Amino acid sequence: MTSLVAVAVLLAALTHATWNAIAHTIRDQLVAFTLIAGGATAISAVAAFFVPLPHAAAWPYLVASALLHVGYQALLMRSFSLGDFGQMYPIARGTAPLVVTVLAAVFVGESLDAWQGAGVAVASAGLVGVALWGMKGAKNKPQWPALVAALATGLSIAAYTVVDGVGVRASGSPIGYIAWLMIMEGVLVPAYAVYARRGQLLAQLRPHAPLGLLGAVLSMLAYGLVLWAQTRAPLAPVAALRESSIIVGAAIGTVVFKERFGGPRIAAAGLMVVGISLMLYAS
Repeated sequence: MTSLVAVAVLLAALTHATWNAIAHTIRDQLVAFTLIAGGATAISAVAAFFVPLPHAAAWPYLVASALLHVGYQALLMRSFSLGDFGQMYPIARGTAPLVVTVLAAVFVGESLDAWQGAGVAVASAGLVGVALWGMKGAKNKPQWPALVAALATGLSIAAYTVVDGVGVRASGSPIGYIAWLMIMEGVLVPAYAVYARRGQLLAQLRPHAPLGLLGAVLSMLAYGLVLWAQTRAPLAPVAALRESSIIVGAAIGTVVFKERFGGPRIAAAGLMVVGISLMLYAS
């Protein structure tokens, strides 16, 4: 992993945590994801006229990824509606890199050296474990519905990361791949919102439109950078480094949403730094 790729992935982490925070800020999650998905679709539809069409070999991966992304969005909406941003985001993001490591080894034939493997394990297992340790609801019991939704979100992230890592390499055009992915995945959530909110949707969207459209731009930038990085470096280290967004997410949860940071999240941030350092040392 070169310095340029590392910087791109870190920028993607920052923008990803920011658009997720925007989505969490809009309390009506269907409105939030309708604006973000719909805005990204509109931008991508324009961009598609100016970028090369992905190669034929990439289209099966595009279809699979679009379906996985819709499932991811539904699970993310559910987890944000059930729990704190500062806890749901680390759990969802932290489960993905370890799963990506296994899937990349099985389906893509990638292997990690000892340092990279240690970095992925420390960054992922430590963060997930600490996030779960600090997750308590009423009567000091775990919030199991929120926990299940966040973990399922992490599994969906791992699945689409591997699918897109293979697909973008076969596409011949990372920009074309991201444009068509956003078009294919972005129409379903707004279509459902039109059906579910019958005649009320425009009035519900209007107050949040500027913030939601900003989230759309940031979401495209975040994933576009990751897809480009996946053409320049192995999937597992890119996936793990991207999860430095957990540090940003914990900070946003504390500063913006006034959620208690506490010892567990400080430890989580420290473990992520150690994991990233191990991965970059090995690259």
